[in-house]
Amino acid sequence: MSEIPPETLKVFYKEFNKKVDLGNILTPTQVRKEPELSWTAKDGQYYTVLMVDPDAPSRADPKLGQWRHWLVGNVLGNDISKGDVLTAYVGAGPPRKTSLHRYIFMIYEQSKHIAFDEVVVPNTSTNTRPNFCARRFADKYSLGSPVAANFFQAKYDDYVPTLYKQLKD
Repeated sequence: MSEIPPETLKVFYKEFNKKVDLGNILTPTQVRKEPELSWTAKDGQYYTVLMVDPDAPSRADPKLGQWRHWLVGNVLGNDISKGDVLTAYVGAGPPRKTSLHRYIFMIYEQSKHIAFDEVVVPNTSTNTRPNFCARRFADKYSLGSPVAANFFQAKYDDYVPTLYKQLKD
């Protein structure tokens, strides 16, 4: 992101009653389940939801960043459950002995319903997740800049091996 979006996206992890607050620190355990999101959505407007980690495998060596954690297109209003899941949600999974990772959520306003031609990635796969580029994706679909965003930071905890087992490839 080259500019600050006009709205701070509300991100809430219900299971542990945790909200994302512009860089606060949460644990992989606390963010293991898909969060609730809300932003000022226009009636009848479609949006794209994106979550990336630019620090993969570490901030010192981000050769795999951006790592795509979640991507949902054609979200009508802010009802993510009715959008097209292009990449299923997986929470934070920073490797052991790396510093804090940033996990960035972005909301893009779509000009229309889009026929995305992306590979659909389940929450059991790493296929196409590493080396993602939000800007290239936004350019490909003429999304412009994010209209809302937020982020948290996380480092390794005991949940990370469980996540890695879930990601079979």
